[in-house]
Amino acid sequence: MGDHLRCEKCGKYVKVIDQGIGELVCCGKPMVLLAGFESSDDVLDFAIVKEQEAEKFYMNWAQKIKDIWIKNIFTDFAKEEHKHMDILVKAKNGKALKSSEKNIPDLKISDYLVDLSPNPDMDYQQALIVAMKREKASFKLYSDLARLSQGTNIHETLLALAQEEAKHKVRLETIYDEDVLGDN
Repeated sequence: MGDHLRCEKCGKYVKVIDQGIGELVCCGKPMVLLAGFESSDDVLDFAIVKEQEAEKFYMNWAQKIKDIWIKNIFTDFAKEEHKHMDILVKAKNGKALKSSEKNIPDLKISDYLVDLSPNPDMDYQQALIVAMKREKASFKLYSDLARLSQGTNIHETLLALAQEEAKHKVRLETIYDEDVLGDN
């Protein structure tokens, strides 16, 4: 299914679709090999690790952030990421989650915002941007994994998780639209 590499600095990942010469570099450093997926369990294990990282990210920043609203948003997202881990563990045990036929809207607000690095003094707007970008990346990850797993027993579960991440992103974009872009 192809190797996946990750930047240790910014957390972005890439999938190798064609072997080339040299190494992939991001943020000035070589990217680290994550996995060469040989089975559905490999994909699920990879996704579980990504959800653990996301839960840890949100909980870590919820503890560092001073603003109670941002703290609550990040705590809620940490809980959502934990639920995703549970879904993936169940999928490893043969219980697939069905994706919905419902199309999740994409407000595309995060597409036009500059990437930010999280910091303990983030304001509300910055925290929303960081969260939107993360959820967008998670959506792309699950969409890619679902494409890689077509014809397997985990395909529907990965599609369902992509939809969940899309819901998170649209929820954050709606908050951003109302609270930051809207008339105050």
